Amino acid sequence: MTNPAERKGFFLKLNPCRPSFTLDMTDEEKGVMMQHVGYWKALRDKGFVVALGPVMDPNGGFGLGIIEVDSDDQIKEFMANDPAVKAGVGTYEFYPMRIGMRWGS
Repeated sequence: MTNPAERKGFFLKLNPCRPSFTLDMTDEEKGVMMQHVGYWKALRDKGFVVALGPVMDPNGGFGLGIIEVDSDDQIKEFMANDPAVKAGVGTYEFYPMRIGMRWGS
């Protein structure tokens, strides 16, 4: 893993398959989202995740992530292997981000 000062930061937005997704997930979709959470927890434990969680936008919720990686290919790999993406319940937007401050560990 690259020195944290040399890592690349990204803002990720996980767009659900429909605006009402956070309110009306099926049991199958809930299972996929539990796999999604486990997937990102494992990456957090490896030091890649700065922050992660759902955003309760009244126009339709979405997922937010602030991620640090060693390469552009790595962030693309992380998104492609997300169970939510593989199951077709979400798609990502991602943008480079300079992480200017940190709190805690």
